[in-house]
Amino acid sequence: MAVTKRGSDRRYAPVFVVGSARSGTTLLYDTLLSSGGFALYFGESNIFNFLGPRVGDLRVPENRRRMLDVWLGSRLFAVSGLDRQRVEEIIDDGCQNAGDFLRIIMDEIASRQRAWRWAGNAPEEILHIRRIKETIPEALIIHMIRDGRDVSISLSEKRYIRPFPWKDRETPEGAALYWQWIVQKGRAAGAALGGDYTEVRFEELVREPQAVLRRLSAFLDHDLDHDRIKRNAVGVVATPNTSFKKNANFNPLARWKTQLTPERLARIEALVGPTLADLGYEVATAPASDSNPIDLAWTRFVYRQFFELKLQYKKNRFFRAFRPALTSREVDASVIVDDRVAASGRKMPAWTEPPVGAVQPSTP
Repeated sequence: MAVTKRGSDRRYAPVFVVGSARSGTTLLYDTLLSSGGFALYFGESNIFNFLGPRVGDLRVPENRRRMLDVWLGSRLFAVSGLDRQRVEEIIDDGCQNAGDFLRIIMDEIASRQRAWRWAGNAPEEILHIRRIKETIPEALIIHMIRDGRDVSISLSEKRYIRPFPWKDRETPEGAALYWQWIVQKGRAAGAALGGDYTEVRFEELVREPQAVLRRLSAFLDHDLDHDRIKRNAVGVVATPNTSFKKNANFNPLARWKTQLTPERLARIEALVGPTLADLGYEVATAPASDSNPIDLAWTRFVYRQFFELKLQYKKNRFFRAFRPALTSREVDASVIVDDRVAASGRKMPAWTEPPVGAVQPSTP
């Protein structure tokens, strides 16, 4: 099995782009892919936050085989470009946990594409940062953060959050609390990672991409040249509504100013205003005199417990025993895969000679 070079050399370290859904993780991920040197994979792997927790301990051969069969039957495998028999051989040979599974798959993709590193884009893996670092110690984490008011609108519109059973869809207020929960958990986990964790504001990436890319170049030890990225744009970087190709009829920034009623905005800021302020976002409304602190605290508590309960339900081995077996069809219904771009056969963007020691193609 060919693997990327590991250790202290950041040029080869895997990169995880994580954050609340609708925070711009795909934009940043596709920006990295467009820069050259990264393996091109157009799917959200969801190994840590979906497949792994559903299958269980991969040291158990039956679990490992079950996870492999589900993955091979899904679109995640279909867009990988890998050979089924070889995947089966390398997983059986060296997979003991979710980190091994993802590393083996992505190393093989990188090897076949003559790339020397890879990145992952599964936003909610921000809830599994500690597990990622336990199983892939050299991993670098980029936490994408976007104004929670804009995120709340998008999450509610897209029906991204499964609401309480008695609700048809989550409100922007509940979505804002979900954003706050995700961001706080991610920052708490990231605080323990030192120089292997960094944060990027979506608004800065859109307004000042070159400045953000210079900072990330140093963090990743990877040349994120803005002009090269524009020339070799893949995924959402190649579409009009991105930071690199402006559309006069669309602005992804500060949508809340026109799409939230004053009453709803005041309620959202009463619930998550301190977190917005901590992150450097200006709060637009003054604390309402009729806001009940007990009611606000109770709402925050109920939602946080609801989100925590759902997370534990996904991770807990006791609950796992009562859930139906995971299927490839369920994976396909839950993950995001860009079949169109993958089917185009896009090759790795042009680059100079790979650095000495970069991953080389595996032999069949």
